[in-house]
Amino acid sequence: MVRNESATGPFCIKDCALIAIATGERAQNLRELREHLRQIDPGSIYYHFWGGLLRPRFDDPEYHNDFAIWMAHSLHNESLAERLGVIDPVAFESIEDLRNELIETIDESLDETEFPQWTKRDDQFEFIRSQIIVFDTTISVNRPEGLLDIIKTISVGSIFYHFIDARHRNENSLDDFQNWLLGFGDNYALLCQKIKEKSSYFSPLRELKSDLAEVFAGHFRNGQERDG
Repeated sequence: MVRNESATGPFCIKDCALIAIATGERAQNLRELREHLRQIDPGSIYYHFWGGLLRPRFDDPEYHNDFAIWMAHSLHNESLAERLGVIDPVAFESIEDLRNELIETIDESLDETEFPQWTKRDDQFEFIRSQIIVFDTTISVNRPEGLLDIIKTISVGSIFYHFIDARHRNENSLDDFQNWLLGFGDNYALLCQKIKEKSSYFSPLRELKSDLAEVFAGHFRNGQERDG
């Protein structure tokens, strides 16, 4: 199992950024999008679902992934945009499972449409893949109670790395906060459950950060489950 820290070691806060890398693959209609999805690098699917959380967004906030946004704004297929827009990547165990869901959803739409729409050549869907760059903040926490204060000061990039990207890095699909707390035995089982219940996709990172701060504040200030 990939762990952030050992059971007895500190929780070291990292920050991160996603670097966008062009794949050279483009789609001008729904069929081309589907065919590219069959073989595109998994990092591209990751980017088009999760990348919007870290980069500035000027698109319609109604849609949370790039596929749904392109479907609505470029192909003007509102029905499919809505179906793609409600796909929650957290519900899938792997990127491959998410890939299959995308393809199946698009296939259903193609079965319903005899002549799929085309977009203009300068408005094609451009597949981008991501590379994560990790930074050491030199900030660390030695005791679980320390999370109460530190969560308020860390960046949204740290939230992304430790809460979202961690679920893809860690073999048990848990975020880094839960993995670290589990190293203290069953003392923080209730806190881990509360962390697990927090959304990590449909909420903006700042909102997610605020939610986690409330979880830690409510837990420790109420004197629940302290270690030893």
